[in-house]
Amino acid sequence: MKQIENILSNELKNIQDSGLYKDERQIESAQSSIITVKGNEVINFCANNYLGLSSHPKIIESAKMALDRWGFGLSSVRFICGTQDIHKELELKISQFLSKDDTILYTSCFDANGGLFETLFNNEDIIISDALNHASIIDGVRLCKSKRAVYENSNMNHLETILKENQDSRQRIITTDGVFSMDGYIAKLDEICSLAKKYNALVHVDDSHATGFVGDTGRGSIEYNNVINQIDIITSTFGKALGGASGGFTSASKNIIDMLRQRSRPYLFSNSLAPSIVNASITAIDLIENDYSLLDTLKKNTAYFRKQIESIGFTIKSGDHPIVPIMLGDAKLSQQLSKQMLEKGIYVIGFSFPVVPKNQARIRVQISAGHSKEQIDKAINAFKECGKKLNII
Repeated sequence: MKQIENILSNELKNIQDSGLYKDERQIESAQSSIITVKGNEVINFCANNYLGLSSHPKIIESAKMALDRWGFGLSSVRFICGTQDIHKELELKISQFLSKDDTILYTSCFDANGGLFETLFNNEDIIISDALNHASIIDGVRLCKSKRAVYENSNMNHLETILKENQDSRQRIITTDGVFSMDGYIAKLDEICSLAKKYNALVHVDDSHATGFVGDTGRGSIEYNNVINQIDIITSTFGKALGGASGGFTSASKNIIDMLRQRSRPYLFSNSLAPSIVNASITAIDLIENDYSLLDTLKKNTAYFRKQIESIGFTIKSGDHPIVPIMLGDAKLSQQLSKQMLEKGIYVIGFSFPVVPKNQARIRVQISAGHSKEQIDKAINAFKECGKKLNII
């Protein structure tokens, strides 16, 4: 046996023994509030399907129509022969939705973040990143030759200190998640923008866990914080609230987007986003812009679940986002609770290191506009029963 096999075998055993091994459950149905797992229907509380659009009939119809009209795929990158009229239509629609000059599409938001920093910044610049930023931002920053600094999560005093100390850099850019995906915390973008103005810095927000449903009209954390016109660069995804398929984008000024089209490697060297995803994403934005009822339902469901889960004795992270982390601490305990909940017909997943810090294991519940009150009540009752059985509450 080659040495790598022995090394990996031992490491995988250590992961399993510590309760950190991540099994992948197979879903035998479409993504929805109710899914089929091993032949059993269960209520899904861990998808990023915030508005329930993954199985919305208009989204599915739009994707089917795109297959008939524009085909399955482009077999090319954008600048060769991979740009269709619907790609430009979606880019315009997002730009208008987020009040930006222009937008560029990527196969994922991970790619959008991966192709952002090295294209725009060099060793004369500094990138200042929140400590809890998504892995895609971290990896994107690693690809860049700029100086780097990390400030404590949402700690504005620490951020200001770093900005003060780096006024000699050619450019300063502050990069942050709009919503921190493991905690449901919304970034303090209003304060970040004030500091950026004071110290002449750019601001980048990855709004993947906010676009389409956070804010009064679903414009995201930038709307929630009333800074839509103060954010320089927005990256986000179609893979969560906007239909839940895949694909991402960057919205910014025309010069920034033009430079990304010329130099951003994930854009230049990846196939164009599939027509069915593009057309369905256009429909998703139309649905959100023309009917706020899904946003209202999501807010009501979130407030109700948060109140009820705390009332039965669980510790959650505060906030009003539909990401609701139920804090357990122990990785094995999170796996046990997840398993028992599935037996009661509730699909949730335990999160542990390295996805979250050590000793901060949790069940991350995600509420959807697609959930009924009866489904939420069933989940709360199951948490109560399992929590008592495992001596959590």
